[in-house]
Amino acid sequence: MGLTKSSMGNTLLNSNIKFNKNQNGFTIALAGNPNVGKSTIFNSLTGLHQHTGNWPGKTVSNATGHCSYKNTDFLLVDIPGTYSILSDSQEEEIARDYICFGNPDATVVVVDSTCLERNLNLVFQIMEITDNVIVCVNLLDEAKKKHIKIDLNLLSELLGVPVVGTIARKKKSLNNLLDTIYKVCNKDIIPKPKKVRYLPIIENKIDLLNSKLKELFNISPNLHRWISLKLLDDEQTIIKSIESHLNINLSNNVSINNIKSDIEEEFSHIDITKSNFKDIITSSIMQRAEQICDDVCTFENSNYSNRDRKIDKILTSKTFGIPIMILFLGIIFWITIVGANYPSQMLFSFFGFIQEHLLSFANYINCPPWLSDMLILGVFRTLTWIISVMLPPMAIFFPLFTFLEDLGYLPRIAFNMDGFFKKCCCSGKQMITMCMGFGCNAAGVVGCRIISSPRERLMAILTNSFVPCNGRFPFLITIATIFIAGSYTGFTGSIISTIAVLFVIILGIFMTLIISKILSKTILKGIPSSFVLELPPYRKPQFGKILVRSIFDRTLFVLGRAICVAAPAGLVIWIFANIGINGESLLNIIANFLNPFASLMGLDGYILTAFIFGIPANEIVLPIILMCYLGNGSLVSLDDTFAIGNILVQNGWTILTAINVMIFTCLHFPCTTTLLTIKKETGKWKWTFLSFIIPTICGIILCMFTTFVYNIFV
Repeated sequence: MGLTKSSMGNTLLNSNIKFNKNQNGFTIALAGNPNVGKSTIFNSLTGLHQHTGNWPGKTVSNATGHCSYKNTDFLLVDIPGTYSILSDSQEEEIARDYICFGNPDATVVVVDSTCLERNLNLVFQIMEITDNVIVCVNLLDEAKKKHIKIDLNLLSELLGVPVVGTIARKKKSLNNLLDTIYKVCNKDIIPKPKKVRYLPIIENKIDLLNSKLKELFNISPNLHRWISLKLLDDEQTIIKSIESHLNINLSNNVSINNIKSDIEEEFSHIDITKSNFKDIITSSIMQRAEQICDDVCTFENSNYSNRDRKIDKILTSKTFGIPIMILFLGIIFWITIVGANYPSQMLFSFFGFIQEHLLSFANYINCPPWLSDMLILGVFRTLTWIISVMLPPMAIFFPLFTFLEDLGYLPRIAFNMDGFFKKCCCSGKQMITMCMGFGCNAAGVVGCRIISSPRERLMAILTNSFVPCNGRFPFLITIATIFIAGSYTGFTGSIISTIAVLFVIILGIFMTLIISKILSKTILKGIPSSFVLELPPYRKPQFGKILVRSIFDRTLFVLGRAICVAAPAGLVIWIFANIGINGESLLNIIANFLNPFASLMGLDGYILTAFIFGIPANEIVLPIILMCYLGNGSLVSLDDTFAIGNILVQNGWTILTAINVMIFTCLHFPCTTTLLTIKKETGKWKWTFLSFIIPTICGIILCMFTTFVYNIFV
């Protein structure tokens, strides 16, 4: 087996979608339910490192990669995990459109061996569309642990398609899958799917529409039956997609509409309606899936899931679920706070050493002082500050977060919070996207694609920045350490700092719920949609992959993106700090202008100015504040918390200032990267502007409120 690497290719969500096709070999689609190991198989075959995780909805766009077998090139397309192809969410729409209209040479449907019955629902739906189906029964090692035996040969006979057993984590077990793919593509094996047969009257009407479609349109024979089924279902979203991709007109065709009207009239006499037709079809599929599982599966231990259920009774209980969630978050943040200090100090010292040598070199080559200061004290110092501040906590936070993800705990968080979000007319899945936002709000915004309802997805996007990202944590931690835990040291001080940061996070979650409720009653009116969230089995985390994935796929990716934005930001900040009018820098002029308004918020003009100039990256807010206070023309690089505290106190900071700064750090406009991501995801500047203005107004009002209360009682 030869492997070659390829770049990732995303499929756009619009009517002009372009599907990846392999011009020199075969194209293989990888489909399956969420959390069945599909992306792991993709990674093993292609050598790429698509981000996999033990929770539903990880893949939200099509990823492509190449592998070769017996001198044949295969383009593998990893489509989003989906429970059905009825287009309930964006990832399901991407999956459905590729399977239906991408014309892959073969479609490999990956199923979980520990819950085969549920997974066969998707297998039968895909078999309605294409004959070239291969069923890959994955996670056989998990099935063995639970004493589940599956007769793969009998399963293949009952389905009429090739069935291959695999353990995705073991590459050798994939050889048989590759060989089967090769044989199907080369017609050495010709699948003959045994499709589900519905009620006789439904089958008759499918045949009737099928015949008419053959007369009217020149489309793939495999799609005739499926399109007929969708016409009977009258699912307008799917029908419009069919019309767009196949360039045919179904809605306005007189003969088809006449047949549909006659069928609806006939159906009405036997209590088959638009509202229950899909349930009848689904029921037929599930009955067939149950029959097959009864024939091919042997459960030696019927209580194999008892351990998971006992754990879930605690982790998802109304009494302990939320406190345990807060405890886990607190532990993660505490470890991040304690562990990041020393690496940050080392990086500050290292970059300070390099900076001194760069300044000496600039002086040696007679570089103009304004140019060397701009490049070294402006751009270089900004970049190194961000690296020193961001890298250590991210390198700790992301592995810990990925550990919970790999363990299967994240869906439990969504389950625990679903009741609160439903009361606010939004989705419990929003909590998963908020957890992603702790690392990077831009990643959280992209993760909102897992939410089915467009209205709820938009609410999640608009409120994702209410939880502080990794770039805001160092500032929160520093302020909490100085002013909240200032009289404590060591372990006690770190615990108090962690509790203070947790309070800010809980405030952000609370504000998310409040604003979501307001949005659902105003510009995004609607009722909460129901959703199915699979609670995956608890699995032993793969520590090696966790470390590699969290460092390379997350930490360095987010850091690289922040650096790209921070470089020009450092240049702009240096210019504003060193160019002025009548001897006063532009930075001071802006701060003085903002000071009256900032005072109403319990802040000062320099703090507000720092937040505005920190929009490219939240990490540079504190150094800008220190630069303004010290009157320097460049960012101040202080890694001594005590020294930072002295500077802040000398410039009028009180406990009120610290509280309001922490509030505004949590509740203010997203960074540039997140705003651009929101524009890309929503496609409209209107929603980007609202995502900017909503948290900012919340932060301003809350700071003014705390200032008002403080002035009354103190």
